[in-house]
Amino acid sequence: MRKLLGFIALLILLVSCSDDTINESDFVAGGTFTNSNIRVVQIDTMNVETYTMKFDSLVTSQATRMLIGKYMDPVFGAVKSSSYAELLPNSYFIDSDAEYDSIAFFLKYDNYYYSDTLKNNTIHIKELSELLKPADGSDFYNTSKVGFLEEDLGSITYAPRPLGTDSLYIKLSDSLGLDLFEQLQQKDITNTEEFKDYFHGITFQPGEDDDGSIVGFDFSTSVMRMYYSISGEESRTQFTADFTINTTSSPIPFFNQMSVVETNEYLKTLTDKEVVLNSSESDNQSFVQSGIGYTTKIEFLNLKTLFDIQGQGTLLNAVLKIKPVLGSYSDELALRDNLSLFIVDQNNDLTEQLVGTDNAAVQATLNRDGQEFNDIYYEIPLTTYIEGILSTERDADYAIILLPENYNSTVDRFVLMGKEGTNQGVKLELTYAIYDEDE
Repeated sequence: MRKLLGFIALLILLVSCSDDTINESDFVAGGTFTNSNIRVVQIDTMNVETYTMKFDSLVTSQATRMLIGKYMDPVFGAVKSSSYAELLPNSYFIDSDAEYDSIAFFLKYDNYYYSDTLKNNTIHIKELSELLKPADGSDFYNTSKVGFLEEDLGSITYAPRPLGTDSLYIKLSDSLGLDLFEQLQQKDITNTEEFKDYFHGITFQPGEDDDGSIVGFDFSTSVMRMYYSISGEESRTQFTADFTINTTSSPIPFFNQMSVVETNEYLKTLTDKEVVLNSSESDNQSFVQSGIGYTTKIEFLNLKTLFDIQGQGTLLNAVLKIKPVLGSYSDELALRDNLSLFIVDQNNDLTEQLVGTDNAAVQATLNRDGQEFNDIYYEIPLTTYIEGILSTERDADYAIILLPENYNSTVDRFVLMGKEGTNQGVKLELTYAIYDEDE
């Protein structure tokens, strides 16, 4: 232990005081080194391959919000999201003297949006024609399908104000309201199962010709509200009956359905998750789109050549830098400050989120220091992950993927550079110490 502590202290001194070896970026693994007890080098010549892959489906019944809207993306095509939900009344009793007044839906903003909110959006509310039951018995996915009636229960064309307005008010059909009112007042429906059998739920569909934004709404506080009143001796007393989205059943009868009509010829080739597209075959680009399931896969192919260096080695630091394609983002198609990282197996199945030594999730953080010179990049600390690769079998398969935070509740998208060209878009930088070399 004393010997190890002495080595670490000496190593710190070398890293802080020596500038003739730390910047040897032309280092090639396997080369000959000048004999010395300890050398610290920076290596940025490791082979990093980036690909685009697409998950067959993403679970969206565990989403944190409703996503409703449609916009035309210049890279991905027509991106659309609609929501499906089962409703339950807060009470099955309406006084026999009550008289129906009206019914409406209140959609409460949750501050999330993507693309251009200066353009109008349309929302069509429609009644489901079948029960919300997942095909696999456990979850709904972004690709799940549930039938609905074509006639609108209500609709609205609105200018999205997700940061400045509390909620949307959407007037619903009085034929719906009066029908539900009578069923409850006459005690034809008295419990949850009877209500679900009679009224399966609703879907929120964007306008087919919309090209604005996808907006997030809080499904836990959004509500369908019926108004009725009871006449007194001198005035009428107003009452309400709320129908809230059911979040207590298991599985949760709610999901976001997301789709895209691709215009990008590269992306059309991704027919299932085991098909990958190398960035060298897609104009030196890889793609990420959370709601649809596109993700950038990253592999490090020659890390084990570090073992070919004479002497014993210690990895001090590993950082991956990857740049977004210039011109692929804007105020409307915004870059997020962070991306999450996950590990996938040889079948491209997502296994776990990548964590560091402190068990905190590893994130790709956007470095904007050089933004005025169009030099921005995502920076990813990978020391623990690379150490794990170096300590396992030489022929093991490893890959990480990039996904936006809350990827099943967003439609964030990114276009990232590959390794080709003079302005290298992806680079792994290793700080490596070599010691005890043969004299």
